[in-house]
Parts: sequence; structure tokens; C-alpha cells
Amino acid sequence: MGGRLVNPAGLGRHDSWEPVRAVVAGFGVSGFAAADTLLHLGARVTALDEVRTEEYAERAELLGILGADVRLGPGTTSTLPEQVDLVVTSPGWRPTAPLLEQARERGVPVWGEVELAWRLRDPERPAPWLAVTGTNGKTTTVQMLDAILRAAGLRSAAVGNVGRPVVEAVMDPAPCDVLAVELSSFQLHYAHSVAAESAAVLNVAEDHLDWYASMAEYAADKGRIYERVERACVYNVADPETERLVRAADVREGARAIGFTLGLPQVGMLGVVDDVLVDRAFVPERATSAAELCTVADLASSAPHVVANALAAAALARAHGVPQVAVRDGLGSFRPDGHRIAEVATVAGVTWVDDSKATNPHAAQSSLQAYAPVVWVAGGLAKGAHFDDLVRATAERLRGVVLLGRDRRVVADALARNAPHVPVVEIGEDAAQAPMRAVVRAAAALAHPGDTVLLAPGCASMDLFASYAARGDAFAAAVRELAAG
Repeated sequence: MGGRLVNPAGLGRHDSWEPVRAVVAGFGVSGFAAADTLLHLGARVTALDEVRTEEYAERAELLGILGADVRLGPGTTSTLPEQVDLVVTSPGWRPTAPLLEQARERGVPVWGEVELAWRLRDPERPAPWLAVTGTNGKTTTVQMLDAILRAAGLRSAAVGNVGRPVVEAVMDPAPCDVLAVELSSFQLHYAHSVAAESAAVLNVAEDHLDWYASMAEYAADKGRIYERVERACVYNVADPETERLVRAADVREGARAIGFTLGLPQVGMLGVVDDVLVDRAFVPERATSAAELCTVADLASSAPHVVANALAAAALARAHGVPQVAVRDGLGSFRPDGHRIAEVATVAGVTWVDDSKATNPHAAQSSLQAYAPVVWVAGGLAKGAHFDDLVRATAERLRGVVLLGRDRRVVADALARNAPHVPVVEIGEDAAQAPMRAVVRAAAALAHPGDTVLLAPGCASMDLFASYAARGDAFAAAVRELAAG
């Protein structure tokens, strides 16, 4: 059996990686970025993925020219190659994957792309990381944070789970002043030494229980983001689990716990006073007054979860020293990506809203609580989640429900238990060729003028659609078809 010859733990961006034999597990966006970076550092790279697509084949050809050994297709990831010094895994790989278990048995370190990026920061200009995790709202919050930092005149980038791999930003020849980093629980699981300047956990709710054995394990990985924090651990006052994770974290001396709330903030918090977002944490006179940051009307939406995201972004920016005016300008200019509480059209007095990004019950509940009365469109892949709490919290808002997708019965059963008065229409497999057309027709029949029809599925999309974006696009197209008559 092969072994290790080199310990990569002490290597940085200016060291020679030529002796290092690295295996990159997974050839998606982060895997490709990790393999490409390791090649440029001089390491000998083998990249493995069970999937072989045209896009992956093109990437493989490119890295092959640079000297990588790329193996794609079924069976390529079952056995760890001999003589490996480092495995860099894609975040979606479970720790129980045979290749990762073999690495642990041999004593080979397993890093994620985020861990690799942290170790490759420029020692002369190590841009601080402002990190965000949570079950929901991560991408919006990181993009808000990036907008605030840019409004302050800083060279910033939104990276990580938001799309651009962190290692790309870290290795960019034009370095950033600061990075707004979105981290999923999967990424945090494989990040062992990251020390953010400040970090936020937005919320912790049931999700990814098809990956984790328990909610406790899921929450523990979220809590890793607070480890070694230097300035501020930002938590959600309305979610006690986030504060518990702060209290459990081993932070740097002097780091502060900073809460955010949709209510009146206590000292050391950010909150809302008369529809104004205010800061009682980063002002000298915080014991007796608060600094105004912006109004709720300045935001792209007044939905409660959007306001909460804005407060979290503002807290991280203020911890970094950003002035009030930059918070106002950044949040005022920010507009969310598509498929996040995006109004599609108003047809016959009914407003149609696409929040296809709401892929778990917590996100769907946040979205539902912004509207009433509402016809809720839900269903898909439930990922082991339950919907009873969501239904109990929103039952009085529901005009009706339209369900589609593989796990629609999970939602239907929760409705039957907790809101038996709400009419439910299920779209079955016979509509598989045009499921959203059938969904929109059914929702239109349930809705009254003044209602909102809300696509907030609470489930992943991949049973019927390529992505949550494709699902949202199909919904919008069907609504436009309805409007055209």
C-alpha cells in the first residue's frame, strides 16, 4: 500500500509544492479550482469524479495539458491512488465516501477547497475574511455585505458557496482588501484552520438530514465558523441556537458577541426602531443611543428575512470598520439574484412571486410569513425534512396549496395533520412533461384577487428540474403564458 512522503500542512503560496502528490475528489467548480491551483503551485495532481459530462471533459483536457491526471466516470473514485500526500475534497462528498475513509485510514489529510484557500493566503497581504453561514439567507447576506464593502471604497469579492471559489480569489494577482465568504455546513466540515475576522450564523433549521446523522452534527459544523474569530461573532437573537454556538466557540481574546434582531436592539446589538435599521454595537455612545444605518424602505424588500439579512451584513461590515453611510449606500443599491422573492407578474389582481431558492422548510416559512393570503406552491425533494412546524406557523395565511414533485406527500401529510381546512391540489406524474403549467392553472383556480401565489417549495428541485433556477424559470414562463391568455 502506498504512503505519504510529504506533509503539506506547513506549505504556503510561496513554498515549493513539487514533491506533493494531491488527489482532488470531485471535479465541479471548487474541485476544478483546487486542481488548477495545485498544478500552478507545482504539485502532482490526480482529479477524480464519478460523473463525466461534456463540461468536465473539456476541463479535464485543459488540466491534462498542464500535467494533471484526470479520471472521470463510474468507478474512478472507489479507490485512493497509492502514494498520496493530500486529498482535497469537494464539499458535497460525505465523510463516509470510500475514498475519504481510505485517506483517513492511511493518515492522509483531507482538506476542502476552503481550507486550501486559507492556507494559500498571501502572508504579506492576507485579506481578512468576513464569513457567513446559516440554513437560509447566506447568499443574499454575503452579496449585501459585498455591496456595503464596495460602497466603502474597498476592493471586495463575494466568494465561496455564492459561486466563485475562495481559492481563485485568494490567488488572484490583484488582491482584495477583504473577502465576503459564504460557507455551507459541508464546506465548514472540511475547514480545519480557518480564522475569520468576523463571522455570522444567520439561523439553524432542519436541512441536509440526508447528509448528517443528526441536527446536532449539522449545527456543530455551522458553529465551526466562529472558531478563532478575531473581532465579532454575529448571531440571530430570534434563533437561540446561533447564540449557543457563539458561547461554545473558542474565539480570539477580545472578540465580541453581536446580536441582530427585528425588534428594539439592546446594547451590543443591531436592530430596528420605527422602520430604521440601527446600530447599538459599534458606536461609542451605544449605552444611550443608536446610529441610524438605513430605513426598511431603502431595502429591495421589506420581508422580515430580508431585513434580518441586511442587519447581519451590516453587523459584519461595521465590525470591519465600515462607516454608516456605506451601509446605507450598499444596502440601498443591492438587488437580489433571480428566484429570491422575485415578483413575476400581477394577473387578474393576483400577484405571482418566485422564491424557488427556498429549498427547505425554514426558507419557505420565512417567505410565507411575508404574504397573506397566499396560495403556496411547494414540493420536490424534501431531503429528510419535516413540514409540521412550517404549516402550524403559517396555516392562517394559506388560501390553498398546490403540490408537485417526488416528496409532495410529505408536505400533504403535514397539511392534513395541521391545517385540514386548507384546500390542497396535488400535481401528479401525469403532468411531468409540463408540471409548472399544471401548477399555475391549479393555483389560479384557488387564488382570489388580492392574493399572492408564492412558489416557495421548501424542497430541492432535482427530481423534476435541473436546478432551483430552472424551476423558477418554468414557473415564470407558465405565469406569463397565463397572463397572455
